[in-house]
Amino acid sequence: MAKVSHTVKARLYKNLLTPDPDDLSIRTNPERTLSIRDICESAFSRGGADISAPAMEHATNLFLDEMGYQLCDGFSVNTGWFTAGPHVRGVANNPREQFNSEKHTLLFEFHQGATLRKELANVTVEILGVADTDAVITQVTDVKTASVNDLLTPGRNLKISGYKIRIAGSNTANGIYFVNQATSERTRVDVSDIVTNNPSELIVMIPDLSSGTYLLEMITQYTPGTLLKEPRKATFDKPLTVE
Repeated sequence: MAKVSHTVKARLYKNLLTPDPDDLSIRTNPERTLSIRDICESAFSRGGADISAPAMEHATNLFLDEMGYQLCDGFSVNTGWFTAGPHVRGVANNPREQFNSEKHTLLFEFHQGATLRKELANVTVEILGVADTDAVITQVTDVKTASVNDLLTPGRNLKISGYKIRIAGSNTANGIYFVNQATSERTRVDVSDIVTNNPSELIVMIPDLSSGTYLLEMITQYTPGTLLKEPRKATFDKPLTVE
């Protein structure tokens, strides 16, 4: 089978992590997030699957359910495309110490596998130019689990990094929101739960969100030295999950 060429799109952003004012970081500009169903329907329509999309989706869910079961029993998994395994974050202060959920965190780590790594030779990166940097969220960290751009722990802190993200201005729309992707319900962070409010970093307490997938939105009138007449919105481009 002939090799397929792929393209990943990216944009340039001001790099806040180096002293050079001309440095630019390169961030991928992801397409929409695909579900299992989306992938199965694509495989069937492209002719890459010899079973129907619903049958493929059913088999995939069975595989993932069993994989999750085995991971929870302490096994590691290597699919070729990715590897996964359980990991405990935290330290023990003496040889007899047991796992303590107040100071230790159990999570699963996923890494690209050899098959996916080989595909990098078939992927080119198309830089689309300098991004509109009025306000950008670059990374979020769930403080409880130390998960980056992935998990949310209701009732615990979330660190939001970016630039021009300070919440400022009198417009009633200003604030931080979690938008449920399934229901479109918007949950606003109470002003009193914004712990840190700086141009490049926000720390907020995550509201009491139900299980699901969310998008993070920030609305503000902030700009260095003044306030905008109308608020602007920044949406983080990666979905976040409450388990």
